[in-house]
Amino acid sequence: QVQLVESGGGSVQAGGSLRLSCAVSGRPFGTYGMGWFRQTPGKEREFVAAISWSSGYTNHANSVKGRFTISRDTAKNTLYLQMNSLKPEDAAGYYCAATRRFNIATLQDSYDYWGQGTQVTVSS
Repeated sequence: QVQLVESGGGSVQAGGSLRLSCAVSGRPFGTYGMGWFRQTPGKEREFVAAISWSSGYTNHANSVKGRFTISRDTAKNTLYLQMNSLKPEDAAGYYCAATRRFNIATLQDSYDYWGQGTQVTVSS
């Protein structure tokens, strides 16, 4: 099992920044893929960004490219999502996820472990 615990959510004005963190623990996950997804009520969970834990290779959704950056600190076993130039449409519950089956993945069905989520609110 892998445990994922998100933190860093909150309220911010449009144009502001937040950094989400996801503490990773449990079985060895050096070959895992990690990702961030977001979800608003009544909508499907949406891919935001993904990273290969071993190589650091990243993939970002077009909607956040140039504004959000996924990264990881292997020494701290922590996944990050730096969110800049936030827009009201970025408001959502943000979830980190881990997949043991893929080095990097964009589909939520590819992920095996999920955190409990952290809420981001963006006011205009």
